[in-house]
Amino acid sequence: MQTLLGANGVIARELSRALAVHVPRIRQVSRHPVRVNPADEIFPADLLDAKATAEAVAGSDVAYLVAGLKYDASVWEAQWPRVMRNVIAACKQHGTRLVFFDNVYAYGQVDGVMTEETPFNPASRKGEVRARIATMLLDEMRSGNLQAMIVRAADFYGPGAVQSIPHATVFERLRAGKTPQWIGNPAAVHTFTFTPDTGPAVALLGNSPEAYGQTWHLPTSKEPMTGAEFVRLACEQAGKPHKLQAAPRWMLRLMGLFVPVLRELDEMMYQFERDYRFDSSKIESAYGLQATRYADGIARTLQGGS
Repeated sequence: MQTLLGANGVIARELSRALAVHVPRIRQVSRHPVRVNPADEIFPADLLDAKATAEAVAGSDVAYLVAGLKYDASVWEAQWPRVMRNVIAACKQHGTRLVFFDNVYAYGQVDGVMTEETPFNPASRKGEVRARIATMLLDEMRSGNLQAMIVRAADFYGPGAVQSIPHATVFERLRAGKTPQWIGNPAAVHTFTFTPDTGPAVALLGNSPEAYGQTWHLPTSKEPMTGAEFVRLACEQAGKPHKLQAAPRWMLRLMGLFVPVLRELDEMMYQFERDYRFDSSKIESAYGLQATRYADGIARTLQGGS
């Protein structure tokens, strides 16, 4: 049996579908989990509760930590270290291997390309939290106390990725007949990982013993896509005139007075004001995986679905 800690999100759904090819039993764990595959086991639990987390992991060969917390730096600082401690303790107690699905916030502002060897240099409160919890796990891995790995993706886009920035600023606006928007500098390169590419890759890694003890970047297109080019492709695929509204930092700060999530984006704006390049050559070379091209991914996203 393999267990998803943090069920219901878009990554958990993609991973659940992919895991069904590898294992007969999948356990979905969250406060209010739902089945993705008909045979999935449902296990309600709060990962902030150490006892509940240990019970959720019991009997699992592999646990995938794919949870998301409210996008708030204060919440992250208070809750993410606690979640990671509980999950590490549970996996060590039950001899369960752990796959942690992480983001790139710990890298901070990178001049050049982000790889698995990029050092942690967080430039935000959220990045400091991610560096802290990733280091907690890396320390356990290096000490030999736990078989684990870290997998990372760039920012998301894809069907059902309703928490992604392109969902709100590009795809939903096109569907509503409105002009797409782009935050930050539309001339800067910004890499995006297509969510349907994540599930098969993580499932393969989680079921490959040689992949443990390492960090992996998930398959992501190498096309040097700028914000303006992303919007142009989306307009073409939607059959709409090519238009773009740019929202610089000062505008987001003004909007953030009324929309809390935009206030939380302010410290992350370095990702949208300069080039943000994410490299996944390692997994492509090791396992022959290829990322979906942007034109195809954008077309599938506009078609919708989950």
